[in-house]
Amino acid sequence: TTHYLFIVVVAVNSTLLTINAGDYIFYTDWAWTSFVVFSISQSTMLVVGAIYYMLFTGVPGTATYYATIMTIYTWVAKGAWFALGYPYDFIAVPVWIPPAMLLDLTYWATRRNKHAAIIIGGTLVGLSLPMFNMINLLLVRDPLEVAFKYPRPTLPPYMTPIEPQVGKFYNSPVALGSGAGAVLSVPIAALGAKLNTW
Repeated sequence: TTHYLFIVVVAVNSTLLTINAGDYIFYTDWAWTSFVVFSISQSTMLVVGAIYYMLFTGVPGTATYYATIMTIYTWVAKGAWFALGYPYDFIAVPVWIPPAMLLDLTYWATRRNKHAAIIIGGTLVGLSLPMFNMINLLLVRDPLEVAFKYPRPTLPPYMTPIEPQVGKFYNSPVALGSGAGAVLSVPIAALGAKLNTW
């Protein structure tokens, strides 16, 4: 029980870190132009916490539990912004749960093999999370309208929303996000496992 309560505390704090990663990542005004950064931060943040606690408890399913807490807490943040008068889709809640389920499935299918969970599971998280989240962002009503009508009060002047030049700097944000997320998730997962042994 103490283990799982500890996971709740850390998952809540992880969510705060992810919400504020770059101070813009969750918000529709920057979601399209920063999708690669979004993918890297979300996949690495998910995988380091999930691997750490999955190995800490030794129970397949812990990663999904961790991702579920992060999701619930982010919906609370979404509700808080909505209560302040912002539109319902001002915050796009990341899709953490399906990639975390893949991580748990890897751990279970390889008979709780730590290295397989890190290499295969970490890669699956990095590859799948950007794809799930691109589908998520496609459902946002009108990111530009939301950006200009409801700019975040905490945004510094140099981050005032501007019309995104999608495709100008990279051709496929999903491909770049997936590639970078997959490559970085493995060493980050290994870091989570190393922390677990200390």
